[in-house]
Order: sequence, then structure tokens, then C-alpha cells
Amino acid sequence: MIQDHPEPPTGTSSTLFTVRIWTESFDGEAEWRGKVQHLHSGGAGYFRGWQMLVEFIEAIVTRRAERGGHEQS
Repeated sequence: MIQDHPEPPTGTSSTLFTVRIWTESFDGEAEWRGKVQHLHSGGAGYFRGWQMLVEFIEAIVTRRAERGGHEQS
């Protein structure tokens, strides 16, 4: 369930991603697939299943936090 949260406070670090999702059927079984792209750097990854999506986003956010929260290409 999506909860309604306000925008981050001014001065708070945040980053933006686009996510495109679709299903593909294999032997009658639907599988979620998609593409996630970090808007600032342009880095993108394709995923099969939700865990791969989460791992990509966590990797970008972790690297960003290690650099002090500053966007870098």
C-alpha cells in the first residue's frame, strides 16, 4: 500500500528515478520485468522481479550517501 507522504523538507537529500514495468508470459506464467533509470547520471538497469529493482536503487542511493549526498555523474 502506498502511503501519502509530503515532499522531503528543503535541504534534505533526495534523488529521482524513472521506472518502467511490464509483464512477459513464459509457459503461461507472467513475469514482471522493467527498466529503472537514475535521472541525474543516466545510469540504467533492467530487472526481472522486484528484488533486482530494489538492489539497483539501493546501490545508487548508497554510493550517493558515501559521497555526502551530492549528485555526481
